[in-house]
Amino acid sequence: ASAPAAPAAAAPASSASTSTSYATGTPSPAAGKILGEKGIAAADVQGSGRDGRITKEDAQNAQAKPAAPAPAAAPAAAPAAAPQAAPAVAGGNRNVRRERMSNLRKTVARRLVSVKNETAMLTTFNEVNMQPIMDLRTKFKDKFKEKNGVNLGFMSFFTKAVCVALQEWPSVNAQIDGTDIVFNDFCDISIAVSAPKGLVVPVIRNAEQLSFDGIEKEVVRLATLARDNKLTIEQMTGGTFTITNGGIFGSMMSTPIINAPQSAILGMHNIVQRPIAENGQVVIRPMMYLALSYDHRIIDGRESVSFLVRVKELLEDPTRLLLGV
Repeated sequence: ASAPAAPAAAAPASSASTSTSYATGTPSPAAGKILGEKGIAAADVQGSGRDGRITKEDAQNAQAKPAAPAPAAAPAAAPAAAPQAAPAVAGGNRNVRRERMSNLRKTVARRLVSVKNETAMLTTFNEVNMQPIMDLRTKFKDKFKEKNGVNLGFMSFFTKAVCVALQEWPSVNAQIDGTDIVFNDFCDISIAVSAPKGLVVPVIRNAEQLSFDGIEKEVVRLATLARDNKLTIEQMTGGTFTITNGGIFGSMMSTPIINAPQSAILGMHNIVQRPIAENGQVVIRPMMYLALSYDHRIIDGRESVSFLVRVKELLEDPTRLLLGV
């Protein structure tokens, strides 16, 4: 006889559909009432009805979740610092005043910006021992004034030294005109003077031909015209090199800006007693820093440094200026 057929595999037990629909997790009216009485959220109950609906039996069998342990109490925060009151506005006048720039100030501002934008300006520094000049002035200042009617100041020494150096380094006394370089065989030295309406730079013409007293007389004449606001345009234009003395206001060091269309400017500064090495000994001497700002487009570093060193040599040995060597 044939073997009996194997029993058919048992069909899996029917279970609630796992498909998700709008009914999933939704309690029936009776189940919702029971869950509300128990304080159980429907989201915490797995529905066994059609499409996952929560039945009455599901609600009856549902157990509330154990309460989560209360978090440890955080340490009491330190009391917040009381906000500080804004500082009281200081008493006094806080008005703001507006003034139109004078024509002179507008011209100066425009030219200074032009120089910064149109030149390759650099500054080189050196220092000069002023003791020899000061000794010479102390020895001869009274006789000089008695003979010439003017004081023997520092400006005449600096102007003479600059004129000698300019003739030895002509590019420092030159200027750019378009694509040309214009070399000047004369030294028209602009002297920066503080006037009531601002800084002006009257020109000492052919300063290389003037004596010490001639330079001092021109400085006094031009400074007087500047203070009286009587300088003409012609007296303030055409210089080939400028000397400015910030030392009279206490400046120790600065980088003076070129007086266009010139190519260089020398800055004098205050005289300070400082220790220096001299013949292997530390001595105190009246020292001044010198600053030469120049247009690197036509003046090379070698020329600018050599020019300033030459000025230093002449100032530290003023007899060279008197003898022309």
